[in-house]
Amino acid sequence: MEKKQFQAESKRLLEMMINSIYTQKEIFLRELISNASDAIDKIYYKALTDDSLTFDKDSYYIKVLPDKASRTLTIRDTGIGMTKDELETNLGVIAKSGSLAFKKENETKDGHAIIGQFGVGFYSAFMVADVVTVISKALGSDTAYKWESTGADGYTIEPAEKDSVGTEITLKIKANTEEESYDEFLDEYRLKAIIKKYSDFIRYPIKMDISGKRLKEGSDSEFEDYREEQRINSMVPIWRKNKNELKDEDYENFYAEKHYGFDKPLKHIHISADGAVTYQAILFIPENIPFDYYSKEYEKGLELYANGVLIMNKCADLLPDYFSFVKGMVDSESLSLNISREMLQHDRQLKLIAKNIASKIKSQLQAMLKNEREKYEQFYKSFGRQLKYGIYSDYGSHKDVLQDLLLFYSSKEKKLVTLEEYIERMPAEQKYIYYATGESNERIEKLPQTELVADKGYEILYFTDDIDEFAIKMLMTYKEKEFKSVSSGDLGIEPDENDSNTDAENGDNKELFDYMASLLAGKVTSVKASKRLKSHPVCLSTDGDVTIEMEKILNALPNNPNVKANKVLEINIHHDVFNSLKDAFTHDKEKLNLYTGLLYNQALLIEGLPLQDPVEFTNDICKIMV
Repeated sequence: MEKKQFQAESKRLLEMMINSIYTQKEIFLRELISNASDAIDKIYYKALTDDSLTFDKDSYYIKVLPDKASRTLTIRDTGIGMTKDELETNLGVIAKSGSLAFKKENETKDGHAIIGQFGVGFYSAFMVADVVTVISKALGSDTAYKWESTGADGYTIEPAEKDSVGTEITLKIKANTEEESYDEFLDEYRLKAIIKKYSDFIRYPIKMDISGKRLKEGSDSEFEDYREEQRINSMVPIWRKNKNELKDEDYENFYAEKHYGFDKPLKHIHISADGAVTYQAILFIPENIPFDYYSKEYEKGLELYANGVLIMNKCADLLPDYFSFVKGMVDSESLSLNISREMLQHDRQLKLIAKNIASKIKSQLQAMLKNEREKYEQFYKSFGRQLKYGIYSDYGSHKDVLQDLLLFYSSKEKKLVTLEEYIERMPAEQKYIYYATGESNERIEKLPQTELVADKGYEILYFTDDIDEFAIKMLMTYKEKEFKSVSSGDLGIEPDENDSNTDAENGDNKELFDYMASLLAGKVTSVKASKRLKSHPVCLSTDGDVTIEMEKILNALPNNPNVKANKVLEINIHHDVFNSLKDAFTHDKEKLNLYTGLLYNQALLIEGLPLQDPVEFTNDICKIMV
């Protein structure tokens, strides 16, 4: 029996394929099962054009047979088999794919598709086996042949005995090492898990003999060992079924079976696309937020299948970051895979699929917002922050996609509203979309800065998430209306009689305000009479793009950029406190110094900002009391 050398460039090529192409050793079983499925497909294709052949799907299967005693793993199929020449051509030449050639010769639109393309998947067996033996009998042939190899040293081919058409691949599993345990590839439950993971939707039955224990017949306590043949794979994936045949319960069961989450999905999206790129997908919008969602550990992505075979467990490129909460899978026949079938050769198809998926997700969210408001608000409670991050990220390039999905609490409606709903209620004279920031709705309700806007009858949106104001700054406008903080120096509200008095008072009391500003040098940019305060004595406003809330958030970051807002101390000239300030300015500068410090610290406390010297503040209060 002559030993032949592989018709490839070198021993190094096979070593590279075994050691470098595949990231996980368990992939070998996916590859061998995919090849077995291809072999059965080939009989099916021939039956389409050969009247002498009949294709009874129930007669075709793939069987996986582990044997711990002999340390072998056998994958048996009832496919088309290989002749001696085909064994030589397909297995003797690395990267020669019989499936690819067959696919080109037998293109069809009947819904079946050959999985294998590159012809290297077979060699992944050497990742876990010292010896690989292939016994195959081709359709229409009387003789079977055995191909055997220990790896890069070459292979032998000789006649063999085999009763039926098909191929049997037997792997002599490697011995365990200090670094690797190969025993797992002989354990029937581990093999079952690998099959379910990668090959659950192969269209032919994948069978295994599974052992276990069961109650003896007629006994309540005695158990007996049993061993029975079981079909491991589901075969027909849910995404290939007609949507009309499926119920919500079917999608929920699929969600649970795939371990997408411990909750129930709020919504599912079933896509069957046939166009520039053909694919099927089932997507889920979860009900609850994963515990690690806003952490570095969270990994986004959809399961990616090629013709029902799992290629990637988390394909991040299928989802934009702002929809990273979506779970599910995509199956396509249009993907150009790389040699290991673990990555894509070209990303054009993937980009088309991803674009379409993003559009479908947005449409589903819009429909939920319009028709199932309570359910949408439940979703928004979990993932609204992610939509806001989406607006803020990438320099606002996604704002047009996401702005209509935002919700904010309304001072008027006392519930969450959309920007569109806010705009529809705006009085004709209102120039801006007003918002206020704070730690909670209750805190915002009490802010002095809201008084003037609320007094005008204008609606205020409450921003309580740390990302809210940053997202709105990136959004800039909505329906040509600018956003304006109630703490902004210029609120854009038309002056009334009181405003004229305020301007006059600013002039009359310039010396007082300048003196107070000098006492607070480095803390505020100026002190002035307020146009916004009605009942409160004092507040802080800002002059510039950085607001007080943004200052708090930025300075809470680990690297603390020490960003400062340009603060203005506003005094209510209609409050009794102002009379005390004027009197102290005329008769007692020391008391004015005390009042100025107290008012500034009071304004800081209202804003939730830390006091520079709490002890001094309490001492100043005591001075007033005595």
